[in-house]
Amino acid sequence: MERLRAALAQVTGRALGPYQSAVVRIGFAGTWLFFLLWEFPHRRELYGPDGPWSWELAERLVETNHAFTVLLWSDSTLWFETVYAVSVLASVLLLLGWRTRAASVVFMVGVLSLQNRSVFMGDGGDNVIHLMAIYLVLTRCAQVWSLDARRARLRGSASAGAAGPVLWSVLGVFLAYGVLGGRFGAGWTAVFVALWVGAGLWWLVERYDGEGGAGAGGGAAGGGQRRATLDVLANVLHNAGMLVIMAEVCLIYATAGWYKIQGSRWQDGTALYYPLGLDYFSPWPGLSGALAGSGTLVMLLTYGTVAVQVAFPFTLFNRRVKNVLLAVMMLEHLGIAVLLGLPFFSLAMIAADAVFLPTGVLVWLGARVAAGVRRVGVAPGPADAGVAGAVVEPSLR
Repeated sequence: MERLRAALAQVTGRALGPYQSAVVRIGFAGTWLFFLLWEFPHRRELYGPDGPWSWELAERLVETNHAFTVLLWSDSTLWFETVYAVSVLASVLLLLGWRTRAASVVFMVGVLSLQNRSVFMGDGGDNVIHLMAIYLVLTRCAQVWSLDARRARLRGSASAGAAGPVLWSVLGVFLAYGVLGGRFGAGWTAVFVALWVGAGLWWLVERYDGEGGAGAGGGAAGGGQRRATLDVLANVLHNAGMLVIMAEVCLIYATAGWYKIQGSRWQDGTALYYPLGLDYFSPWPGLSGALAGSGTLVMLLTYGTVAVQVAFPFTLFNRRVKNVLLAVMMLEHLGIAVLLGLPFFSLAMIAADAVFLPTGVLVWLGARVAAGVRRVGVAPGPADAGVAGAVVEPSLR
């Protein structure tokens, strides 16, 4: 019973893994931002009016699978360009951690809208970004390494200032237009209304109750209770979101590994040889040819890939083995980016893997980055909470 109470207090008392959620936020926002900028010259062919998957075909598909995309609200080029530009802006804001609650919602809308507009343009990395964009909305991923965290230190609240209410008011107009026009569907309408109302309640409590201060008619105790209740709900949602992200990463590797085991080319150790001979997956033909020419190396890499993917979910019970396999998988994704020319897939998977990085490593990296910033002459604000003396969470080490 005592252990159950301690576990419940841990889950409701604080948002676990602040550094892990921050690096996942930065990783996925950065990956999607780089992708949008890289494909900017081809954006209309990928997701817009010049693509082979026409607006009419996309509309017919969405009517059957009920996917969410605001790009089908209009077939005008101006609307497409607006959505694309907002998606880029939301990625930047989420990367920096500015008004993260709102930025994460707009980021999710941008990802879903573009990807669901042209469903045949994506790969495995796009699928991971698709899922993580939804999960990030649930997390408090701006506790560290964000402009929100900096503002909270300087002003006492991450919601301080007029930008937040203005931003949510604009989103409220957008929400009302979608709801009244029946453009969201019942499920997404409920999701967006809940997010908007929740943000409004949080702002009201922080604005009028403060950190346990006297509220209108509520007194100090009432204000503190309301803030504490919202904190508990936010912590539970955050921790549930982090758990889902970790489970999703394990599921990705487990399914990939077990499906590979069933393939004859993976069983005989030659699977890696074939993509190395395809022009589409050979940005460095000389390097690919040299690797493909070594049968032993191809066999070791093929079997090693399967072994690591199948074993990883089981290594979570042993911190040291997990950390070793985590490093191996990240190096593997870097190799995929270089050898097979799939940088965005690799970045997405590395960002997903980062949820398992030890807190101590992340704190050390944050301190090194801060030191580097100081060396180039940029004076940063106060160190993020925990950088100088972080308490390493045993469950996430």
